[in-house]
Amino acid sequence: MRCATILAGAVLFAALAGCAAPAGSQPDEPLPIGDNSRTSLDWAGVYSGTLPCADCPGIRTRIELREDGTFTRSLRYLDEEAPPPLTDTGRFTWDDSGSRITLGEGADAQHYQVGENVLFHLDQNGQRVTGDLAAAYRLEKTVNDPSIENRRWQLIELNGRPIEPPSDRDGAYLELDGTDSRVTGNASCNRFFGTYELLVGNRIRFGPDIGSTMMACPELEQEREFLDMLGRVDNYSLGEGGLSLNRARMAPLARFREVRGTGSD
Repeated sequence: MRCATILAGAVLFAALAGCAAPAGSQPDEPLPIGDNSRTSLDWAGVYSGTLPCADCPGIRTRIELREDGTFTRSLRYLDEEAPPPLTDTGRFTWDDSGSRITLGEGADAQHYQVGENVLFHLDQNGQRVTGDLAAAYRLEKTVNDPSIENRRWQLIELNGRPIEPPSDRDGAYLELDGTDSRVTGNASCNRFFGTYELLVGNRIRFGPDIGSTMMACPELEQEREFLDMLGRVDNYSLGEGGLSLNRARMAPLARFREVRGTGSD
């Protein structure tokens, strides 16, 4: 049974902590006296991430917080039988300390601690999750970057090896749709699709929901390398040579050049 319920035709969200969030506590990160998250942080914006789920690979979560105190929340279950994303809107409230917010009411309420460019998904007791799972309960603030989004990027180097695009077809490429954070493209033979996030500091993260078609072709080894690369990268850079997808400060895992006139713009 999913951890979200539908009542009276409206989508209401049970506390997501009930899916897998263990009880735990962690003290708030200190702020200077007189300051709090509400007054000191640029908290308005979109936060996203994949939260743990008891009966699926994860729950793709997207929360938009607005200056007027309203929110829009979307949950998408990452499995083959997943329904369309479940979405609700409403108002959120701050607690007296100005460091936590509550979305929803009553049994459907969910609490978050507001940090700098991050929302910490709190457990059933309103505390930070600790231990090995702590990092899984973070929703990070996302950004848009029109310099790389809504463009087509043709693969020209993979794991340090030059890639020559074929003359008779598209070859490997990717497109980042900035409207709904969807990535699509061709991994060398098969088309692939999934989600991505652009985070503060030129960071990029491709979702665990990357999938592809299943045609057989001679480039399957290169295709495997390409899809594996998407799961490893954590940052990007853009220069005269095009787009580079990187991991930490190592040499780029992949390089791309822009193909004009064929992207989403």
